[in-house]
Amino acid sequence: MPVPWFLLSLALGRSPVVLSLERLVGPQDVARCSPGLSCHLWDGDVICLPGSIVSAPGPVLVPTCLQTELVLRCYQETDCDLCVRVAVHLAVHASLQAQVMLSFQAYSTARCVLLEVQVPATLVQPGQSVGSVVFDCFEAALGSEVRIWSYTQPRYQKELNLTQQLPVLPWLNVSANGDDVRLVLDVSEEQQFGLSLYWNQVPGPSKSLWHRNLTGPQTITLNHTDLVPCLCIQVWPLKPDSTRTSTCPFSEDPRAYQNLWLVAQLQLLPPRGWRLDAPCSVPATATLCWQAPDRGPCQPLVPPLLQENVTVNKVLEFPLLKGHPNLCVQVSNWENVQLQECLWADSLGPLKNDMLLVETRGPHNNKLLCALEPSGCTPLPSKGSTRAARLGEQLLRDMQLGQCVQLWDEDLGALWACPMDKYIHKRWALVWLACLLFAAVLFLLFLLKKDHVKAAARSRTALLLYSADDASFERLVGALASALCQLPLRVAVDLWSRRELSALGPLAWFHAQRRQTLQEGGTVVLLFSPGAVALCCEWMQDRTSAPGARGPHDAFAASLSCVLPDFLQGRAPGRYVGAYFDTLLHPDAVPALFRTVPVFSLPSQLPDLIGTLQGPGAPRSGRLAERAEQVSRALQPALDSCFRPPAGPGDSRDGTWVGT
Repeated sequence: MPVPWFLLSLALGRSPVVLSLERLVGPQDVARCSPGLSCHLWDGDVICLPGSIVSAPGPVLVPTCLQTELVLRCYQETDCDLCVRVAVHLAVHASLQAQVMLSFQAYSTARCVLLEVQVPATLVQPGQSVGSVVFDCFEAALGSEVRIWSYTQPRYQKELNLTQQLPVLPWLNVSANGDDVRLVLDVSEEQQFGLSLYWNQVPGPSKSLWHRNLTGPQTITLNHTDLVPCLCIQVWPLKPDSTRTSTCPFSEDPRAYQNLWLVAQLQLLPPRGWRLDAPCSVPATATLCWQAPDRGPCQPLVPPLLQENVTVNKVLEFPLLKGHPNLCVQVSNWENVQLQECLWADSLGPLKNDMLLVETRGPHNNKLLCALEPSGCTPLPSKGSTRAARLGEQLLRDMQLGQCVQLWDEDLGALWACPMDKYIHKRWALVWLACLLFAAVLFLLFLLKKDHVKAAARSRTALLLYSADDASFERLVGALASALCQLPLRVAVDLWSRRELSALGPLAWFHAQRRQTLQEGGTVVLLFSPGAVALCCEWMQDRTSAPGARGPHDAFAASLSCVLPDFLQGRAPGRYVGAYFDTLLHPDAVPALFRTVPVFSLPSQLPDLIGTLQGPGAPRSGRLAERAEQVSRALQPALDSCFRPPAGPGDSRDGTWVGT
């Protein structure tokens, strides 16, 4: 049936070249010859009989060239079909009459016509062209591919053939949008048409995937994973006996071939058959390979096994005597391995630690035996250093004693799988001995490092000694001690040990804390304030006795009888450090005797103080500065409280330190 003009106009477009197609009026087929020849078209189609080539007793008329041209066959002014005009050029090999067969084949269409041609005697010149015959015409669908053959009957030589690709549908546009692919059908408004998506499976029938009746225009979205090379689109107007137009836009798309191998599957068909299931036909070869348990590359068994061409969705067989879980199938396309599946592993269990022995046989019954390893096939026997070379004589003995399983046996060679478990068990004693020796060395290292690990894991200790000048300063000391505990440090301060201090007395409590701090590698921190400086000066002026304690909890005054002798006798470095708040005390106010150890200004030198207290295991400078910032933020409220303006007359608040 003719195709509606809207389809042809969309397909052919407005190109002057396309619009210049010759228009044939009427449905009748016509044959015409070049001047000087006479020809006749037999009515109706004839049966295409291939026949065989025969020898001619005399000169014959044979086709020498086949040409095609697109024309339009119009039934009405706006109702035309694409048509393929065929021109056959003829030469005399020297008879005056011949029957020329034209065979036409396209998707779902096939025709044969018979032309009878006569040549006047005056044109008979053996080997020379005598003219041509033209046939109008073979109808074909838009976007289709047609094949045309021409030959004489009976045949005096092989046929001529030609493939013609008809124009595709420019109104079908394929675009990608992320993970989606869009089919845009630019069909005129309210035009009703049928649309089908199918797999063009060759050989075999096409498989329909999707079919709908639609009204134009339309945009259809496909997932990009659905694209395969044989995915085709068929469109036709919703009218009786309408011509269907097909196109396969993804046949050259690299993504489509990637998806094809992603959805393809290898399937085992007992007892020895297997099949490659895929939606499209694809040129591929298959061979067996051996997969070792170490999950290295699967080693192809070529030779001695040969590669086999694969036809998708068709049962194939390998000539195996017995299956093995380590035998796998590799499917390759253009020398690239696309699929690999150990089909027998599902039925025979996991991979085995077997050695595959490969025997190849030559034309004079000479045999070569080797063991397949990752480095290649090691000849047996061999003096190499591989596992197969070391066990070569034992493997040969196992094969002769029938302890190896024969998997394949043909004229080209044979395959055996030899178990290796018994050789592995012989080496377990050495492995266990090595493990025990390694464990003993680790245990010894653990004992040697035990004390060091314990010391590193334990927090260092800092003993804070200060003069309780007033309540605000005590709060500031408490804030400093609490912040140092978060570093981590173990901090001892009399402010947190009032009950123990009352029970033991200030001097006894200080001796106990000082002894424990120094034994643990800790540090005694002398926190200088105006009151502490005054107590130190008082003690140094009258060294016969320590200054009197200001209360039952004044550990600083009690400690001077031990602290000052340590400084005077040079025992302070490494045990003591000093510190003071820079807004509370001038650096020169610290007595010179105590400057024999580091004296830190707070809070500006907090990183240095923290690094000294934490010792060799202190963190890096960046981390140290971060910790110092945390301590500084914790001290700030207490510092603000300690240095607020003095109270006015009549104010009953306690006196506070004021920075100058």
